[in-house]
Parts: sequence; C-alpha cells; structure tokens
Amino acid sequence: MSTFRSIEWKGDRLVLLDQRRIPEAKVFLELRTPEEVAEAIRSMAVRGAPAIGAAAAFGMALAARAGRDLAEADQILRASRPTAVNLFWALDRMKRVWEGFSGDREALFLALEAEALRIAEEDVAANKAIGHNALPLIPDEARILHHCNTGSLATVDYGTALGIIRIAHEAGKKVHAFLDETRPRLQGARLSAFEMRELGIPHTVIVDGASGHVMKKFGIDLVVVGADRIAANGDTANKIGTYNLAIAARYHGIPFYVAAPTSTIDLKTPSGEAIPIEERAPEEVTHCGDTRVVPEGSPVYNPAFDVTPAELITAIVTEVGIAYPPFLESLPALVAKAEEARS
Repeated sequence: MSTFRSIEWKGDRLVLLDQRRIPEAKVFLELRTPEEVAEAIRSMAVRGAPAIGAAAAFGMALAARAGRDLAEADQILRASRPTAVNLFWALDRMKRVWEGFSGDREALFLALEAEALRIAEEDVAANKAIGHNALPLIPDEARILHHCNTGSLATVDYGTALGIIRIAHEAGKKVHAFLDETRPRLQGARLSAFEMRELGIPHTVIVDGASGHVMKKFGIDLVVVGADRIAANGDTANKIGTYNLAIAARYHGIPFYVAAPTSTIDLKTPSGEAIPIEERAPEEVTHCGDTRVVPEGSPVYNPAFDVTPAELITAIVTEVGIAYPPFLESLPALVAKAEEARS
C-alpha cells in the first residue's frame, strides 16, 4: 500500500503536490510567498477544505519569515476561495498568534510555524479519528458511493470521507468504492481513483448521472461525502452534485453520511442559505482540456458547490464523535468537545 502527503513544510518553503496534473504526472510545487500559496488555492493546485486551511496557515508562516506585512498577507489568502470555511478557521488561528505579538521577527516566524505545523498534524489525527468513529457504520463487504475527492489529496493526510473508506479497508472490511467522476473538473475520476489505486482499494469510476442507476443495480449500502462548510442547522456545502446524490439516496433508502472535522462546522452560519457559493470560470464547462465542447455563445452557469439540506443527511461524522439530528443541538456539542480537547 502506497502512502503520500500532498502538503509538506520544508522550513523555508511549502511543497504541494499539484493536483491539476494528476493522474498524468506527479509534479510538486515549491511555494515561498503568500501570493504563491493564494494562487495555488485559487487555481486548485491544492484543494479540499482541510488542505486549503493548512496551506493558508503555512502561507502566513512564509509571510512572517520574509518580514511581510501580516495583515496584508492575511487578506491575500482570505480572498483566494470563499466557500471552504477551513480557510478562514486556519487564518483566524494564525491571527491569534501574530496579532499583538511582542517578540522579534524570528520569534514571530517560529511561533507561526509552530501553529501551522499544529494545524497540519491535528488534521492528520482528526482524519484518522473520523475513520475510526465511522467504522461501526460500515458493514463488511460494503458498497460505498463517494463524490468528489476527500482523501490525502484534499487534506494533509488520510482524508475525511475517503479516509473512512481507507480505515475500513485497513480494518479488513472488504469495501468497494463507487466513485462519481465529479464534473466538471473530474476530481473523482482523476484524484479519488488515483488514491484508491495507490492504496489498493477496490473501486469503480462512474459518471455522475449514473448514481441512481448504480444505487438500484448494485445495492449501495451507504453514501459518504465530505464538506466545505457545515451550517449550524446541518445544511452542508460540498462539491456540486452532492445535493442530487442526497436526493437519490433518500429515494432508495440509503444512509447519507457527511464526514468532516469540526473545523468545517460554522456555527456562525445559521443555514445553507447563508453559505457563499463560489462560481468558477465557464471554461471548466465549455472545454475538455483544450477542446471546446460547448458552442460559442452558449451561456454557462458553473457553481463549484451546492448545499444539501440537513433533512437529507443521516449523520455527520467528526473526529470527536457522530452528530445526529437535531443538528442544532448535536453540532454545538461536538464543537465544544473539540475545543475542550485542544485547550
């Protein structure tokens, strides 16, 4: 079984596995400025809510190392992508370190570096805990449907929803993952299939529109997806197509689980209606690679995310436990439990 990290800190630079080049090539980017980190986030060289948060934290450490204005660097990084709450959560943690810091430049850099490393290592531990917490939900020989990419590539290591599949596999359960290709950027076909192959986990790639048919034909046991932001009431923003999947799962009586660290829970956002939804360039839809597939002049609507209503979600699996409805009660309890464990 192969293992890898998509994010590595080298003391004077951040090394990222460029997800835009997978599976054709494994290319690593070396980033030395907050602008370079922000561009990597914006261009999706690094993606996935936890990975974005960790990368931004290291971006602040790079700014401190260079003696940059940290308020300016913070704003540059905050502007890189709007939906993933982990970005702002990580930058808020870094801000608590640098705001009002009284030491010299070297001490400030070391303090920010230490906090970024803590964020990264906490992510790995949280992902493993999510997988172990979900184990009782996974029957042996489970057929699991997954959307987008939520593995090591979307986190610092292990992953959230794909991490659940990985932990189940490592525990000896004979799982099989059905992977939505995830249009338009094909994170499922390119990235999740890449990870499953690297890890030796049985899997099958399907087109997004086949999910209902696959549920009916193969008897899917559960759907598990990640999240970019979870509102206080349990409404969940995730990669576009997740809402459709939840509707199909409800029709077929299949449990629908969301897997995410508590850092993805945004108790300040009351419901999915208040979650900002990023819209990306029309070229992601009009072209496959360099080939145009949509007629010139045809309008394109390209939201990167959609919101799955809480009533379609069976449970939300976190590193400190599983939240069940009513989420307005269970989610704050888990967030408080996680904050107590970090203090």
